[in-house]
Order: sequence, then structure tokens, then C-alpha cells
Amino acid sequence: MRAKRAPAYIATLVFASWIGTYLDLYFVGNGWYYFPHRPFPAVFSIDLSFTLIGLPLFATVFLYAMAKLRPWQRGWFLITISLLMTWIEKQAETIGWFVHSSEWKHTYSFVGYSLFMAMVWKFYRWMSPL
Repeated sequence: MRAKRAPAYIATLVFASWIGTYLDLYFVGNGWYYFPHRPFPAVFSIDLSFTLIGLPLFATVFLYAMAKLRPWQRGWFLITISLLMTWIEKQAETIGWFVHSSEWKHTYSFVGYSLFMAMVWKFYRWMSPL
């Protein structure tokens, strides 16, 4: 990461964490999914370790990779990562870290991750044009 882009990276990581936190609060609050094992379960209904540590780490790798790709490759990368995140989500359910309601379809996850990552990329581009 170049020093002149550091503010754009930091702002984008905060943005990704903020959006992820509010999306989790919305979906957990509406009963779409929940986190059976989370830090401070008496205080927080969401897994803050994911939204405050996991999402910023993921977003850092995502932004770095997207910046290295050609425009047409970015679309394929976004689709591939969305599919991978859907698979990882299913594995997290198997392990017991994450539980969806019976009405949840993993297509929602694919679309959600695609939109989330597109928003994160657009925000980064807005903060620091390539």
C-alpha cells in the first residue's frame, strides 16, 4: 500500500466494518441468522470479532487484489469471491459459528456479498481514484 493511499484504505476499512456491523444487526434483529458463539453474548447479538477484525482483514486483501486486476477481471474476481464467501458461510454453519433461519437461501448470501464488495470497491475508488 502506498503511503498516499493509506487514508483511502483506512476509510474504506472503517466503511466496510460499519456496513457489515449494521447489516448483521439488521439480519440478526429480524431473525434471519444468529451467532451462537460470540464475544460478550449478554451485551451484543452479533459477532463483533467478525465485523471489527475479520471484515477489515478481508477488505484489505480484497482491495489489494482488485487494484492489481484489469477492469474485466474485477467482475470475475468479485463473482468468484462471492461464491467463495457463500461456501465459507456454509462451512461456518457446519462448525456451529453461524446459524441461518429455515427460510434463508444461500443465493441471498451470494447477492449480498456481491453488493457489499461492489460498494466497498466503489467507496475506495471514490476515496482514491486509480
